[in-house]
Amino acid sequence: MADSAPPEGFEPHYRESAFTDPWEPIYSQVAPDRVRIGLYLGPAHCNSRGLVHGGLIATLADNAMGLSCGEVLRGAGRDVAGLVTVNLSTDFLGSAKLGQWLVVDTDFVRAGGTLSFARALVLADGEPIARANATFKILKP
Repeated sequence: MADSAPPEGFEPHYRESAFTDPWEPIYSQVAPDRVRIGLYLGPAHCNSRGLVHGGLIATLADNAMGLSCGEVLRGAGRDVAGLVTVNLSTDFLGSAKLGQWLVVDTDFVRAGGTLSFARALVLADGEPIARANATFKILKP
């Protein structure tokens, strides 16, 4: 499945990182109120039992929620240099296997003067496998 085209609306992820390079190809879908991140699960995403690793889920959820906060804040005219994770919690609801399409769908919750809040639902082939909540410090330019 790793060679399959992503679902409609997803493009190669615009945010590159040496940390996530081994997980490529990673895709994203950007909207004014959220960023979704998705990928087809391959061996580099799974533990020795062939199930998606919780570290991958937490990392992608953190990334998608932070990017979503940035999109919403910038869209509201806020001057934001970036966001740094203050708190991240992840609840694992199920599991995912090789070949499945994993997507992190985010929801911006709110922002104050220095903090921003978001949540995410992680789906494997449309079935919920995790949910996450995060708090981000808003960095000023």
